[in-house]
Amino acid sequence: MSGHSKWSTIKRKKGANDAKRGKIFTKLIKEITIAAKMGGGDPEGNPRLRSAITVAKSENMPKENIDRAIKKGTGDLGGAVYEEILYEGYGPGGVAVLVETMTDNKNRTVADIRHFFAKSGGNLGESGCVAWMFDKKGTISVDKAGVNEEQLMDVALEAGAEDVVEEEDSFQIITAPESFNDVVDQLEKGKIKFAEATLSMVPKNTIEVTEEKAARSLLRLLDNLEDHDDVQKVHANFDITDELMDQLS
Repeated sequence: MSGHSKWSTIKRKKGANDAKRGKIFTKLIKEITIAAKMGGGDPEGNPRLRSAITVAKSENMPKENIDRAIKKGTGDLGGAVYEEILYEGYGPGGVAVLVETMTDNKNRTVADIRHFFAKSGGNLGESGCVAWMFDKKGTISVDKAGVNEEQLMDVALEAGAEDVVEEEDSFQIITAPESFNDVVDQLEKGKIKFAEATLSMVPKNTIEVTEEKAARSLLRLLDNLEDHDDVQKVHANFDITDELMDQLS
């Protein structure tokens, strides 16, 4: 879990989620659009669309934005045609990096991503070079403040969660992808608020980055990738100690 949870924690501390709210909405709209295009506009019969809507709601996206994105996907509204491409590579310190993209110009996208990797001292790899190091999971972050741990455990596990992991200031609920929506539904029914809910590629093992230069370059790489308009999600199998994070800050 360290790679995903560490990066999520870092972004929250930096305020990146608030600063890039517009970009987050743009990425979510793309996901909803392509989900509706591939599986139809009814979330009850389209698990991918239902998950995308769940994540959008967790980011407080207005209902009209969600409805408009669905209509674009079903063809009721015009819009760009996107292609999904997964890029894989190695960042500083040998950290494995997965980059999920949705683009209308793959030549532009791959050129930019290759540039980011090279600039950081990493390299873009072949398809399949690092994907095997990750498992797809649902991850739901619940702030410790104001939540009853015993109630949270009962609700999450009864709804089908695989595990609840305690961290410094939050609980991370881990689910199989097919249980993700059910767990979110039960949390909402139990009036348990969550800070983040998303489907992620969770690393099976992590690499600890101990050198300041490598850590700084890695975080810059992840920032550059996530800031790119064509990038939907970035996953990496790293861990950085809190002490080193304090130095970087």
